[in-house]
Amino acid sequence: MLRLHPYTYHRPSTVSEALALLAEHAGDVMPIAGGTDLVPNMKHKLFTPGHLVALKGVEELHGIAAMRDGELRIGACETLDALASDPVVGERYPALARACGEISGPQLRRMGTIGGNLCLDTRCTYYNQSFFWRKALGFCLKKEGDTCHVVPGGTRCVAAHSADTPPMLMVLGASAEVAGPEGRRTVPVEDFFTSDGVWNRRMEPGELVTAISLPRPAAGTRTSFQKLRQRQAIDFPILNLAVAVTLDEGGVIRELRMVASAMNSYPRLIGRVQDAAIGNRLTPSVIDAVAEQAYRQCHPLENIVVDKEWRRAMLPVLVRQALGEIAA
Repeated sequence: MLRLHPYTYHRPSTVSEALALLAEHAGDVMPIAGGTDLVPNMKHKLFTPGHLVALKGVEELHGIAAMRDGELRIGACETLDALASDPVVGERYPALARACGEISGPQLRRMGTIGGNLCLDTRCTYYNQSFFWRKALGFCLKKEGDTCHVVPGGTRCVAAHSADTPPMLMVLGASAEVAGPEGRRTVPVEDFFTSDGVWNRRMEPGELVTAISLPRPAAGTRTSFQKLRQRQAIDFPILNLAVAVTLDEGGVIRELRMVASAMNSYPRLIGRVQDAAIGNRLTPSVIDAVAEQAYRQCHPLENIVVDKEWRRAMLPVLVRQALGEIAA
């Protein structure tokens, strides 16, 4: 049986109290919201903080509110289940609701939060193992070692980004509100991530995501979310694809944004697909051209226990499914 180590559990009621606790116990503390990923990782001794700062009791971190400028503000502790079933989210951002509804299973969606999903730790077949397993292997760059088992001789961790909502948030132009000792700042989700698998987000350990803001979609915008996994329940993604297309009144493509994740340490905006799309209609030939361009752009690594070439070959399949949905 995997047991949790001893720790002190703190229950702040405000963001200021939570930040103060993170500062007081810096180096030996972690925030916890739903805990659906953190607690299993603690059992595997991937994290062993002496203090946990619970965020679910902070009222400011809850709520889904339409703002005067048309934005939708979502508290970071809103659950994935709440977002999947929220009527406003479903009407304005149906693909985001779908992404939330396809994460793990229903019990975990009722606990897991949108902020936690945005900040989800990267995953790797050589990292997400028991302490005994990792010790026998000699550990790795991400935790306690100096060797990358994915890229021999590599000096940078390439553990895979495996969260479902960030790709969708990126194509929708969402921003994250981050609070820390120096005050609050707003970071576009597109700029939130880095390529370092050890810590792949532009945040300091003493900072918190407090909310996510979504702009109202432009007229004619249609979206799609596609998820590939070994089983249609519970499993982390092998590949995710988020697509947003803006069409004019005649059905001609004005803008196309496409983000893939679960292949590298960050969700990647796929470039050059616009060249085959903008100014055209979503015909089968245009969809095929976009799918082929996406295939040429993406090269997954062997950081998940599934053949990397098969994962790459599945990307154009998901592109065709997504654009086919939008065209229909």
